[in-house]
Amino acid sequence: MKRLKLAVIALFTLVTVGNVNAQDENNPWAVGFGVNTVDFIHHDITTGEHYKDLFGNTDWNILPSISRISVGKYLDKGFTLQLAGSINKIETFLSENDSDFLYYSGDLSVLYDLNNLIGDTSQWFDPYVHLGGSYVNADSNGEGMLTGGAGFNTWFNNNVGLNFHTGFKHAFSENVQNHWQHSLGLVIKFGGKDTDGDGVYDKEDACPEVAGLKEFNGCPDADGDGVKDSDDACPNVAGLAAMNGCPDSDGDGVADKDDMCPNSKGTKANKGCPDSDGDGVVDKDDKCASVAGPAANAGCPWPDTDGDGVLDKDDKCPTVAGVASEGGCPEKVITKEAIEVLNFTAKSILFNTGRSSFKPGVTKQLNAIVDIMNKNAKATFAIEGHTDSSGGDAINQRISEKRANAVKNYLVKKGVDASRLEANGYGETKPVDSNKTRAGRANNRRVEIKVTN
Repeated sequence: MKRLKLAVIALFTLVTVGNVNAQDENNPWAVGFGVNTVDFIHHDITTGEHYKDLFGNTDWNILPSISRISVGKYLDKGFTLQLAGSINKIETFLSENDSDFLYYSGDLSVLYDLNNLIGDTSQWFDPYVHLGGSYVNADSNGEGMLTGGAGFNTWFNNNVGLNFHTGFKHAFSENVQNHWQHSLGLVIKFGGKDTDGDGVYDKEDACPEVAGLKEFNGCPDADGDGVKDSDDACPNVAGLAAMNGCPDSDGDGVADKDDMCPNSKGTKANKGCPDSDGDGVVDKDDKCASVAGPAANAGCPWPDTDGDGVLDKDDKCPTVAGVASEGGCPEKVITKEAIEVLNFTAKSILFNTGRSSFKPGVTKQLNAIVDIMNKNAKATFAIEGHTDSSGGDAINQRISEKRANAVKNYLVKKGVDASRLEANGYGETKPVDSNKTRAGRANNRRVEIKVTN
């Protein structure tokens, strides 16, 4: 008996560090069974004898079998309603072996889990206090008593633990002596629902239909990367928390799922692809990855075949050096407008019929041509003479040549360098109108001046 009392006192003072597994809404029911002791009090609580009696073991009464059974139902906010029944054989009332009668009691108490006040202590030390009423019968005398005390559970796992319970029972009459009752036994809690069997009860399980991990409130982490599936953008591939659970194989800060080049370190702006030459065309699409070039030319520089500074794509004469003002073609020696005036004026040079002499009034047109040629000193010209079909071919050929030379000679006489001019006759071979009408034949008798450079 002395050893049992020492064991009870040792358990009552046990405190360690761990996780609390108290009876709660997850396991609302608990049953307990064990042995109990009854210690009758014979001294006033104000005297030292009372405490000697309390902690002495000579007057403890123990029935060496299961002698206390309890059933508890968790209510709310740390409160539990407990119904307990116990039986004992009293052999020591005032002194050892001075009695021989049965003792039994029924207790209805409210227990309050102290973890709600002091914070989590440990799974080894889950303390509570209790207060309630008892009906006690001792030596065929019974009465209702006030009971209150404390206890604690030491949990071996989520459902099974060791319970120590002690309480003082105060009588309201003299039928039963005031006494202490202690008990030690096993307690089993149950009733919690864990649909997915992951060890996290449904009430606390954020994913009650899918087995998961306690650290994620019962939610799974399929790829084991520390990011629960509901927050994991890549739940089946281990990744990084910073990437929402997705991998980043090349370490460029772009998750593989969004990385167009997952094995080559790139930039976010290029969707994870590198751009070695910085031309805005990523290497995988850049035909000249080491030389900057426009996207329109697949990342390569535009060529300039003739080296005139005008890129081939803009060069109207890509194989001949020119100037930008002419679209890459050689600079014009005479303007388009001047050529148009020259052609129009040349049509006004009229000859006497069958001759190479000018008709009166032609000098004005010839002088205008001289003026145009002097203003465009780099240009060279071909003067072409033509006739209608009147007369023989040989005659017409000679007349056309004389007319072309007549114009050339006039121009040279007026200061145009002869080296810039050439004169040719074509007779009636290049008509521009019908020779069947007077107007048509007049149009065919003409001189044309063309730019040759």
